[in-house]
This record gives sequence, C-alpha cells and structure tokens, in this order.
Amino acid sequence: MYFLNRGRKLLRTVIALAATIALAGSGVTAIADRASAAPSTPSPITQAGTSAVKGSAKDKYQVYSRTDETVRYTRTYAGLRVYGGDLAIRLKNGKVTGTSVGLRAPLSLSTTPAVPAATALRVSRAHFTGRITSTGRPELFVDASTGLGKLAWETVVSGWLPDGQTPSRLHVITDAGTGAPIGSFDEIESVAGTGNSIYSGPVAIETTATGTGFTLTDPTRGAGYTCDMGNRTSGSCAVLTDTDNVWGTGTNTDRASAAVDAHFGAATTFDYFKNVHGRDGIFGDGTGVPSRVHYGSAYVNAFWDGAQMTYGDGTGNAKPLVALDVAGHEMSHGVTEHVVPGGLTYSGEPGGLNEATSDIFGSMVEFYAGSTTDPGDYDIGEKIDIRGTGAPLRYMYNPVLDGSSHGCWSSSTKNVDVHYSSGVANHFFFDLAEGSGATEFGTSPLCGTAAPVIGIGRDKASAIWFRALDNYFISSTTYAQARGYTLAAATDLYGFCSTEYKAVQASWTAVNVAGDDFCSAGNDFSLRLGTVSLTVDPGTSGTVTLATTSVNGEAEPITFSAGVVPAGVTVSFDPPTVTAGDPTTVTVTAAPGAARASAPVTITGTAPAVTRAVSLTVGVNSAAACTATNGDDLAIPDNTTVFNSVTIDGCATAPSATSSVEVHIEHTYIGDLIVTLLAPDGSPYVLHNRAGGSTDNIDETYTVNLSGESANGTWTLSVRDAASADIGTLDTWSLSL
Repeated sequence: MYFLNRGRKLLRTVIALAATIALAGSGVTAIADRASAAPSTPSPITQAGTSAVKGSAKDKYQVYSRTDETVRYTRTYAGLRVYGGDLAIRLKNGKVTGTSVGLRAPLSLSTTPAVPAATALRVSRAHFTGRITSTGRPELFVDASTGLGKLAWETVVSGWLPDGQTPSRLHVITDAGTGAPIGSFDEIESVAGTGNSIYSGPVAIETTATGTGFTLTDPTRGAGYTCDMGNRTSGSCAVLTDTDNVWGTGTNTDRASAAVDAHFGAATTFDYFKNVHGRDGIFGDGTGVPSRVHYGSAYVNAFWDGAQMTYGDGTGNAKPLVALDVAGHEMSHGVTEHVVPGGLTYSGEPGGLNEATSDIFGSMVEFYAGSTTDPGDYDIGEKIDIRGTGAPLRYMYNPVLDGSSHGCWSSSTKNVDVHYSSGVANHFFFDLAEGSGATEFGTSPLCGTAAPVIGIGRDKASAIWFRALDNYFISSTTYAQARGYTLAAATDLYGFCSTEYKAVQASWTAVNVAGDDFCSAGNDFSLRLGTVSLTVDPGTSGTVTLATTSVNGEAEPITFSAGVVPAGVTVSFDPPTVTAGDPTTVTVTAAPGAARASAPVTITGTAPAVTRAVSLTVGVNSAAACTATNGDDLAIPDNTTVFNSVTIDGCATAPSATSSVEVHIEHTYIGDLIVTLLAPDGSPYVLHNRAGGSTDNIDETYTVNLSGESANGTWTLSVRDAASADIGTLDTWSLSL
C-alpha cells in the first residue's frame, strides 16, 4: 500500500466537445434541489432536467460545493445515500452548459435488503486482513459506482494492517441481496526560519515565535504544524521546538531534519495549489495541514488519513519518507477528496485516476519548489528508496518500467491495483507535458500505432488536469470519460480545436484511450446517447435518448439508421429525422423468441455535410426458464475438487455465444483455484485457471460461448483448490444461457 482528482456558435462548440460529457437536454423537469435559487431563477438541477441528471421520482439532491462555473451535488434515493450518484453541473452566466453524471440510467430498485446487517458485518470482518480494533454499524445505501444501482451494505472495519503500524479504515461493500462482497477500499491512502532538510537541502521555512524560542508552526499557511511521534504509532505528537530558529542539520541523526522536509513539503504543496491553481490550501478553506514525523519503528510508509500527513522513518529508521514528491502526492489525495464528493472511487479506473492525480501534482510540487538538491522530475519516490535498490516507485514517462504498472490502457486496466492502473494517466500526462519519444527525463514509448506527441509544457498540462478535476471529474470517472473531460478543460482554457486541445487528443491516443471527439471545419454536429448500453428481456422494448448538437456552422437535418443488430432485435427512431440540436428516441425491441445476446450496434446520423456515428451496446437477457442460481454455501478444502449444480428445464432457445456464468467465491488466495463449468453432456469450460495470485475472492461474471450445447439438463460448477494453506467457500453462482 505504498503511496504512491461570445457568441452562440462558440457556446455550442464548447457544449459539444465529447460524447462522454452529458449535456443539458432540451426539456426541463423540476426536480427537488435543497439549495434552489430564488424562484425567478431556476436551480441548476431544474435547468438541466431529469434526463440530463438521470433522475428518478425518488431522488433528492444536496449541494456539495458551488462556484460561478460549477455546482456539485450528492444524491439520495428513497432517503438512502447513493455512492457514485454525485454529479457536476457546469454554468455560464447562470445558465447550464453541461453535466457530468455517473449513472447510466435512472435508479429503480427495491430498498428492502434480503440480507440482514449482521451478515454484512460478518462478511466485512472476514474481509479485513490484520488486527481489528472496531467495527462500525453497517449502513444500507445504493451502490451506483458502476453506473447502475444496487442495494448494498457499507461497513467500516478499523484496525491495523499486518505490519502492526499502518492504520486501516477499510470500507467493505456487501451486496444486500446475496451477501456477497462487492468490493472494498481503504480510507487511509498511503505510500509518502532556516531549515536543513535531508532531501531538499537548506530551505526557508515559516515558524512561530514563543516566549522561549520557536515552534514548527506555519502562521502564514493556516497554522499547519509539524510534530514528532517519538517512533510510536499512538499517543500525543509533540510539536517541534527550537531556540535559535535554525532547524536540523540535514542528516537523519538530528530528528528535526526530517521535520524540516515535512514542514517544507506541506508549505510548498499549500503554495503550489494556491498560487498556481487558485485553491486556498489542501482543504480549500485556508486551513493548514498537520504533519507527523518519526511515526512507528522502521516504518516504511507514509500516509494521508483525511486530516493529516504521517511519515515513517524507513528501513532501520534510516530513510524517512519525507521527500517532497511524497508530501505533494499524499496531500493531493486531500485535494481530490475535497473537490469530488468522497474523492475518486478508490478502485478500478477511478482509483487509478485518483492515484495518478496525486502522482501528477506530487511531481508538479517538486518542479514548483525549484530545489537544486531535489530537482523536479517524473520519477515517483526516487529519493526514499523504499525497495532498497535506488529505483523509484513509478516512472511517469514509461510506467511499465516498475514491472507492474500499465503504460497503455486495456480492458484489464480496471482489474489491477490502483497504484498500477494509474500508469495510463501518468503516461498521458507526461506525453501532454513533455511529448513522446526521447526527452530529458526519459524516453516515452507510444502504444500501438499512435502518432508521436508534441508536448505543450507542464504548466499548461497541469492547468488542464486541475480544471478537469475541479469542474468535470466525478467519483466514478473512467479513462474514456477522463479523455472527454480533459478535452473540455482544454477548450475552456485554450479554445476548441486549439493546439492544446489537439495535444490532449494525441496524448490520450498515445496511451490507447480512444474517443470519438473531433475538430470541425464546415457544418457539423455531434451525437450523444443517454446511455452507452441497453438490455431488454425477450418480448419487450427499451428506449434511450439520442441527443444531437450543432457544433459548427449551420444546423442541418440528420437522418438516423442502425447497423447490424443481434438476431431477433429491431432498432427504430422517433422521429427518424431531426434538425441538429433536437433529440430522437431510439427504441430497441426483442422478439419473444430472441436468444441471449450482447453486441455493439452502430447508430449513424447522416446530414448533407457530414456523417457521425455512435455505438450502443444492445443486449437481450436470457428468458426466465434459461437461468438458474445455486446459493448454497459450499466449503472448498485444500487440494480438493467440489461440485455444485443447477438444473435448466423448459428453456426454449439454444444457449448463446454470450452465455454468462456469475461466480462468487470467498478465498484468500485465488491463484490456488481452477473453476470449470460442466455442461449436461460433460463438456468442460474453464472459467478461471489459477490466475490472480494472492488476490482475495472471485466476484466475476464470465462470458462463455455455449452455442453448441443443449440448454436443458444439469449444469455443474467444478471448483478445485490445487494447493495448500488457503481455503474458501463457494457462496453462490448463476448461469444465464
């Protein structure tokens, strides 16, 4: 867990930057807004309308923060908190110009749990690794972190990690319908007068005079202070004092030296965000940050706990983790979690963006300091030598050099640790700032056949990233959305299709994050679907709104058509032709006998001057008779194969090439497991074969081509534990043919 968010024509252009940015619809429906403006001025929520915010009749909204340009909201559903339901509404002269919304569709779910809080508590405690000191009461809430609502329990388990020194406040999310763990994240985000620091050399620091000397308290930056934990993990932390206001010797033998680094890091980070980005300190309210040094014994870590910084002294208490980029990185977590409600979700792609934001600003703080002893670079943690090899923890110019990080986006990026999925955004930022290929900081490779990138400089690059965080990012932001949000930020700062805008496009393409953004010359328009996927049951229909926006020139008529669709599915448009700026409704209908399917359907809009297209993933669910679930718990002993079966009877359609098997297994080392689906005729389909190493638990839905099998009969899930030492339980599994 080492450390380590003028005219009408121009306005139309700004609004239509990217398909990933949700825009205000043409209709306006009043929605409850607890911070509504005067009746004569509709609130931003009301202006945006139900469709744009993916609202339902049970939703209510609370203002989280407000500026002249952006209002952020949190959301409740039937009185329950909605995790991932936050949204940002952007304004110009009081009028809505666009929204960022994580939900893919309005919420519609029961709020009555099938699993009691006691079960969630038991599952959550079992999920904790280390020593538990306390457990909070499970909270029933709506988990919409994936864009779709699911009733869940959130339980906070507090304690100490196995090292006995790193505190943990682990939030465990449990499915309120099945009791299966959905995910977890740790609230503790860890790594990292005149003063003589260890890493930055002699530096000027602000202190406070007392009647007998000076304290390491900064009166100019919100009274932030630095204190000594005395190599303990609990108890009081003594603010450092000095008689002559000359602190430390620059060596680790003087305890004040590490404190100087921490104090200088807090001050520099405060100044960077205030002087460069106009943010009044980490918390945005001018309050300073406490820094605790000499924490624990030989503690090789640093962490931000939401209120303060804490630094260990490293291996043998000889290498304190108080380097400038560590300080900037960890305190940038504080910026992210105070800008975005709850921060960027600390898992999957949002978690990678969270970590990358801290790497980006940690590096920018290092450049901002201008130290000759610790000059700015794009290596993360190069001074603290955590691995004992002299190598940095991460390399922004070529993330794969650390052996674990992703330098190019792939569909598996969301499945790796957030410190490694961050590599994609780190690589993007380096290319945007410095360019690809050989640079003074290192050689940045391109992904696939991407074209070389010419950098725009780190000042512009960091301005774009901060504006995207401040005005566009929401808790569930993905890499595809980050591309659109940073393009929007580049337009805000430098203009649509400017050099900077094109550099953002090229830099994301260079790390394999694609988009359908473009620059326009003649009459042009953009298309935006209200959701990127739509799944219906056999014999039913579903709809999605397709918005159009004129982005350049005159608004032209647009006629719609759909490409190849799954068997038994039809796609229609109402109306089939609109003028750019008006929406159409897309209706997807599945025939009663339609088989299970999922495929992208290209929706094309054709105008006299140009043709644009978007992709809608169209799915057909299995018929009720073609699905089955076994929820009986089954122990999985060491070096043993266990079997669990379901019976399909009365399924009238053949199994699909996109049949799915949803598996939930609690296990402390899934690299031991081989999971196989056995068809009624005994044919095996291997789902999981000793992958994942020491990762806990399998909570996965596997897509399997079962088109050659007969549907009806007994289907069996075989789970083999092929090693010793770790055991588990098959909680539940489901089959949809």
